[in-house]
Amino acid sequence: MSTVRLTMAQALVRFLANQYVERDGIEQRFFAGCFGIFGHGNVAGVGQALQQYADDLTYYQARNEQAMVHTAAAYACQKNRLQTFACTSSIGPGATNMVTGAALATINRLPVLLLPGDIFASRGPDPVLQQLEAPHDGSLSVNDCFRSVSRYWDRIQRPEQLISAALAAMRVLTNPAETGAVTLALPQDVQAEAHDYPEEFLGRRVWHIGRSLPDAAALERALNAIRGSKRPLVVAGGGVIYSEATDTLRRFVEQTGIPVGETQAGKGSLPYDHPLALGAIGATGTFAANRAAHEADLVIGIGTRWSDFTTASKTAFQNPEVRFVNINVADVDALKHAGISLLGDARATLEVLGGELSGFEVEREYRRQSERANKEWDREVERLYTLGHGPLPAQSEVMLVPVKVAAATTTFTVGITAATGLLVMAVQGRLDVRDCAVVVAAAVVGGHAGARLQGRLSPVRTRQVLSALLLAAGAVLLATG
Repeated sequence: MSTVRLTMAQALVRFLANQYVERDGIEQRFFAGCFGIFGHGNVAGVGQALQQYADDLTYYQARNEQAMVHTAAAYACQKNRLQTFACTSSIGPGATNMVTGAALATINRLPVLLLPGDIFASRGPDPVLQQLEAPHDGSLSVNDCFRSVSRYWDRIQRPEQLISAALAAMRVLTNPAETGAVTLALPQDVQAEAHDYPEEFLGRRVWHIGRSLPDAAALERALNAIRGSKRPLVVAGGGVIYSEATDTLRRFVEQTGIPVGETQAGKGSLPYDHPLALGAIGATGTFAANRAAHEADLVIGIGTRWSDFTTASKTAFQNPEVRFVNINVADVDALKHAGISLLGDARATLEVLGGELSGFEVEREYRRQSERANKEWDREVERLYTLGHGPLPAQSEVMLVPVKVAAATTTFTVGITAATGLLVMAVQGRLDVRDCAVVVAAAVVGGHAGARLQGRLSPVRTRQVLSALLLAAGAVLLATG
């Protein structure tokens, strides 16, 4: 077995740069790069390795540890959990700043790799700057805070431990049922210790993400429940989007006539103007979706974890005969509400259900009722957008402004595009975030000026909107120092 001598940090960076995922025959790199803020505990190890292998794994300068984890999670969400970022921090407050982001990623089943620096494994320099000195346990550091908010946690006490830990980390990160924040705490002395790593460990590795299906008996139970229902309702969660099942869902509901409510993570599962789209459901839902939920006798949850916002703290579904069918890759979610558990991929399972339900449709009046509810909610949204509230516009009117501006002038679009590029430069440390705030505000102001010229906004409303935007820009500048 051929080996190559590297520090633990060098081996880690090379390993991360060679991790790929494959789904439906499409391969892509799993790590788009690494965010980091360097200081005591990570600059000499991970920092050196990122500089040496900059062509293999791109480093992005961050300004706040919590923000970089949130950014990594948001990126993973937009990439349907097939790509993410690693995040490295210093010891102490640099590490604990990432705890909130880790919790968010884990709660929302989004893959993020956290690489906080840790205290010396050798215990030579003890205590180090910002070390947590627990009188009852000398092995504790602030990185133990990550245990409860990580789907996988490990501390690399010896350089050779990296091999098993890194593979375990990737197993969790790429598993749709288990994914979330993964933390590898890296003692600063171990980061710089050398070891003979197998070249196979450092080579290209592809993690295959399949589309699992529920067992036949569970499918039959679900099919019987759907066929026997009178007022079924689909609740589409983030799993619909992560599974790239939006087109499959559309075909399914058009075939069966079952209306759809969306969770916050599932927003966009069905186009808002689709006749069977009832909008958001639950505590922040539309009256269209919540009325349907109130009367539903069968609720088909697809890729949702059934949070309290979705269920309105378990008050949304009031039919005493209501039953649940849960399609999910994670059994912890598939078994909620004592539902019929369809443990499998959202798209693959919907395709099977659609095929087996050929010829099944809800009653025509129920479909028409859903279509009327869609139009009724659309009219209500339009009413809220145009309240004419004074002396200042209502919140719902302000929400419409970007839509009107985008339709009124290309100035807004061009300005936002330029501002987005500048924000990327800020992430890379090439431009101050305060300059970006000014440019974004200027772009939006320019867009509103264009809208005013085209007669889309009244003079009074234009002044009110511009005042609100300038106040927001000032707040951004103050917040960023």
